[in-house]
Amino acid sequence: MNYPLISAITAIFFAQAIKLPIAYFSRKSPSINIVTSTGGMPSSHSAAVASLIASLIFQEGFSSPFVAIATIFGVIVMFDSMGVRRQSGELGVVINQLLMYIANQSKLSPDQILQKALTDQSINKNIDDYEDLVITKYKGHKPTEVFAGIITGGFVALILQLIYFKFN
Repeated sequence: MNYPLISAITAIFFAQAIKLPIAYFSRKSPSINIVTSTGGMPSSHSAAVASLIASLIFQEGFSSPFVAIATIFGVIVMFDSMGVRRQSGELGVVINQLLMYIANQSKLSPDQILQKALTDQSINKNIDDYEDLVITKYKGHKPTEVFAGIITGGFVALILQLIYFKFN
C-alpha cells in the first residue's frame, strides 16, 4: 500500500468535503459547487502536500530525501496558491467588474464589448460566450485558508497512520 499517496488523496477529498459545512457555519450562503471549486477554506492543495509531507515523515523519517523533495514541492504549491493564483483570481474579478461598468455605460453587452476589443488583428481569438469567461470568485487562498489546509493535511496523515499501524 502506498500510504503517502493514499494520505494525500484522502486529504484532498476530506478538505473539499468540509468546505461546505465550514462555509455554512461561517454564514457565507454556500452552494454545493464549493465542493468542486478551487479556493475556499481549507485549501485542499495545502492539505494534500501537508499530508504527503507528514506521511513521508512518518514512513521514511525526517532526514529522508523524499521528505526534502515533498517539502520543497509543498512550499511551492502553497506559495503559488496564496500568490499567483490568488492574484489572478482577484484580477479576474476586477476585470469582470470593469467590463460590466463599461457595458452599462455604453449600452452594449459584455459580449459585444469583447468582440470589439478583439477585432484587432494582433489578437485572433474569438469570444463566443462571455459567461464562460467570467470569474465570479477568487481562485487562490488567503494565508488562513492555507494554514487550515496544512492542519487538515497533517490531521489526515496522522489518522491514516494510526489506522495503517493498527491493521499492519
